[in-house]
This record gives sequence, C-alpha cells and structure tokens, in this order.
Amino acid sequence: MRDTEKILSIISKRGKHKKPLQRIYRLLYNPQLYLTAYSKLYANKGALTRGITKETADGMSMKKISEIIAKLRTETYRWTPVRRTYIKKKNGKQRPLGLPTWSDKLLQEVIRMILDAYYGCQFSDKSHGFRKDRGCKSALDAVTCKADWKSVKWFIAGDVADCFNSIDHQILLNILSECIDDKRFLRLIENLLNCGYLEGWKYNKTMSGCPQGNVISPLLSNIFMDKLDQYVEKQLMPKYSSGKRRAENKEYRAVLKQREKYKRHKHWAKVKELEKIAQKMPSKGSFDPIFR
Repeated sequence: MRDTEKILSIISKRGKHKKPLQRIYRLLYNPQLYLTAYSKLYANKGALTRGITKETADGMSMKKISEIIAKLRTETYRWTPVRRTYIKKKNGKQRPLGLPTWSDKLLQEVIRMILDAYYGCQFSDKSHGFRKDRGCKSALDAVTCKADWKSVKWFIAGDVADCFNSIDHQILLNILSECIDDKRFLRLIENLLNCGYLEGWKYNKTMSGCPQGNVISPLLSNIFMDKLDQYVEKQLMPKYSSGKRRAENKEYRAVLKQREKYKRHKHWAKVKELEKIAQKMPSKGSFDPIFR
C-alpha cells in the first residue's frame, strides 16, 4: 500500500493542474488512510462524543477499519443518521449541530483528506474560512496589507444566512461531478447528504444542507461557495472596478496651501495649527465616484 502522503501528493498535483479525478473510490480500501484519519481525530474533544450509538474513538481497532473497507468493497456501507443537538449563538439563537457515529467520522475524514488535497489548492487565495493555517487572523493580515488593499476606504461585513443547512444537494453533487469521474464515490457522498438526522429519537430526512458537526461539512461548504468566489473575482471585479487612483481631497490641498503661505510669512503658530488640521483629514477623496 502506498503511504498517505504519497497518495495525497498525487491527488494535489492533479488538483493544481485541474485534471479530473478517476477511480478514487478504490482509495477507500487503503487502511493507511484510516490510520492517518484516526491520528487527526482521536485527540479532538468530540472524539468521545456519541452519535446515535455508543460507539466512540475508544473502540478503535484494525478490525473496525477492515469492517468498514469490507462494506465499501461491496457497496453496503450505510451512513448512520446524525444525532441533532443545539448550541447557543451569541445573538441568543440556537445553531443545530449534527453528531455522527465514530465509524462515520473516520470514513468522512478519509474522504475529506482526499477532497481537500484536490480542491484545497484550487480555492481562492482570498478564502480564509475552514482552511488549514487560515482563519480570522490571516484574513485581517490580508486586508491590512497595503500592497493588496491600497486606497481601500470601505469594508462591508456580510453573512450567508443558514449557510450549512441551505446547501442544495444536487448543485453540490453537480459541482463535484465536474472534476470527479467516479460514480461510486459520488454516490457515497450523496448517501451521506441524504442520511438524515434523529431529533428526540424521531427520524427526519435531510432534503438540503450539510449537518454542522460533520467532519466533512466545512470542506463541502467551501467547495460549494468557491463558485461564488470565482464569480466575484473573474466577473464582478473586472466589470465594476474602475480608475487607477483616488482623486485628491480638495479641502486637504487647500489647507496645505494655507500652511505654505504662513510658512513664507514665518507665522509658526498658524503653521502648527494647520498641520494638526491636515493630519486629521484624508489626503484622498473618500467618495470619489470614478474610483472603484
């Protein structure tokens, strides 16, 4: 069996060159991938959190891995419905959280590693959510970089309402099928999306969305939202960006001219006063309609 790093490296190279993935379902037969997945999951706080069964990371063994692989070979692996619970948000509302069983977590992590190796290198450089070595700090570092954000005066904060629960299954599967030429692999993901959830021990179907709490949900969300990133960068930005530089602030220039006049007359008190006023004024026009 090839080791995990070599497999993911090959997949990543295909992703960088945007070559399609073929026959990747058979990669799920490799025990080494499950051992790597286990090493990433076992230390997490949620590793000992139960789904709808008593199974947790404590019962991990090579036998369990062999059982999962055997079911995958015969395509008889069935995802277990997640156990739904709720956590409080800062605004007082509640966020639904889906808790999968340990076996499902393990298999999801294997799938996540494969998809992340392929899609991670294709995501926009301006995307910072749910990505390795990225987050709020890297996003703030990016917007404070003068080389990339010079002349920027305004930032608009937005939010995708109910993002995880609003993802359309068919659109997501269509996006995946653009690059993944393996029906068995896509069928496995489709079954995961449709496995449903238990709330108060009552089964509910999932007609849309990826349960927040699933190992693979953040990555599937990024794959889905990458279409928006690409649309904004390749179509909206070239269409609506205009002007090479922002117009000068006429009031600021007028104050500087006054300062120079008083300098010539050696009225230093007035010069100091005007310098303080100038320091509090923007040198460029904040509302320049030509510069966007």
